[in-house]
Amino acid sequence: MQDVEIAGEVATGFEKVREVFAANWHGIEVGACYAVTYQGETVVDLWGGYQNRECSKAWQRDTLVNVYSTTKGMGSLAVAILAEDGRLDYEALVVDYWPEFGAEGKQNVTVA
Repeated sequence: MQDVEIAGEVATGFEKVREVFAANWHGIEVGACYAVTYQGETVVDLWGGYQNRECSKAWQRDTLVNVYSTTKGMGSLAVAILAEDGRLDYEALVVDYWPEFGAEGKQNVTVA
């Protein structure tokens, strides 16, 4: 694949992220985007490449992307942090936190 233009911005101190992002087009990516928010501020907002394998439709700032299962890791991390902070108990019933979950016979499912 040819070199592609990387669009977007990075805050001072995050320039290396742009370099690593740009390196993905050496035989790996067709198109992608990447954003990072740090302490409430967007410090990385990058996109580049194409929306299709034919490389006929450029990736845009607002290109929609299917994330599939990538949110499972973040969800697991959030649960672990809540448990570590004592705000969630793995042995508790899910209905203790989300009463509606108990419908259809699921009232005895634990957080674990």
